[in-house]
Amino acid sequence: MQLALENVSTKYGAQDHLYPMSLELVPGTINVLLGTTQAGKTSLMRVMAGLDRPTHGKVIAGGKDVTGLPVRQRDLAMVYQQFINYPSFTVFDNIASPLRIKRVPEAEIRTRVERMAERLHISAHLNKLPAQLSGGQQQRTALARALIKESALLLLDEPLVNLDYKLREELRKELAALFAEGKTTVVYATTEPLEALQLGGHTVLLHEGRLLQHGPTLDVFNAPNSVQSARTFSDPPINLIPATVGADGMARVAPDLAIPLNDAQRRQAAQHGEVVLGLRAHSLRLAPLHADDFPLAAQVELAEISGSETYVHLQRGPIGLVAQLTGVHNLDLGVPCTVYLRPDELFMFAPGGALLFAPPQTQDGV
Repeated sequence: MQLALENVSTKYGAQDHLYPMSLELVPGTINVLLGTTQAGKTSLMRVMAGLDRPTHGKVIAGGKDVTGLPVRQRDLAMVYQQFINYPSFTVFDNIASPLRIKRVPEAEIRTRVERMAERLHISAHLNKLPAQLSGGQQQRTALARALIKESALLLLDEPLVNLDYKLREELRKELAALFAEGKTTVVYATTEPLEALQLGGHTVLLHEGRLLQHGPTLDVFNAPNSVQSARTFSDPPINLIPATVGADGMARVAPDLAIPLNDAQRRQAAQHGEVVLGLRAHSLRLAPLHADDFPLAAQVELAEISGSETYVHLQRGPIGLVAQLTGVHNLDLGVPCTVYLRPDELFMFAPGGALLFAPPQTQDGV
């Protein structure tokens, strides 16, 4: 389905939920809405679905204005973060219900339901009622019912948030495979940058009801158009360092600390002088990888071990940094620690927040 928003905004009383935005979804693929809580993801999906009418603007589907068209007259399915199932139906009947409305033959219904249940790991529960299921199993039932409908538009509002980590990883891969078939235009809301990267497709960055940026997911990740876009698409948060760039081409971030810049970075900084450097946490390392890696001496403020990674919070005078290190590192608090960075991996933003320079390529990770 070709779905476009034309200067859409929503307002409830005196409160703006969505500020004017225009957006065209890429049909037949996944469109990720990425933003923190209250960024406007659910509000935007409700407008797309026809559950809410925008205060201003139009919703265009398949070339037609559907702004005032009720949701029941649209070819779509939606799964909320909080699952909804028919309590008196078995899991099988819940999943089969959209097909029965379409009067699909029962033999075909059984085949399709069993296939979908297997993909979502709920085959053993088909004869149970929703009240007999765990929260994660109920969510997968609701998800299966939406997927089996094969609507032209599928809206998923953080559909995996209630599942445990391992199952989320498995289902994310399964969903990505389903979406790759290109039959449905998918809108998938998430607060997690890593999930957006894993799903691929196209990403729409939202913040406090405003559209920040949209485009192919890796393009948006590799070249965030502003400081706020970089913050939204980084977890842990991107390191932001105010700096002054002098005639010598050095970015001075403290009286005793200046980072050398490459020619492209210098040209972009020349007309500003004052800039903000951005460095993703995974770009800091405990040992140099290249001869031109820059050493930065700091002090350990906190070291958090998370699975197979360690997040190290560092302080160098007024500069606070977070390093995302592969492996488990036992670093005592308050001890000196030198980390290394490649100046070529630095983003550069203008004082007002606009992107001045992005590295030609960055690592596929957050």
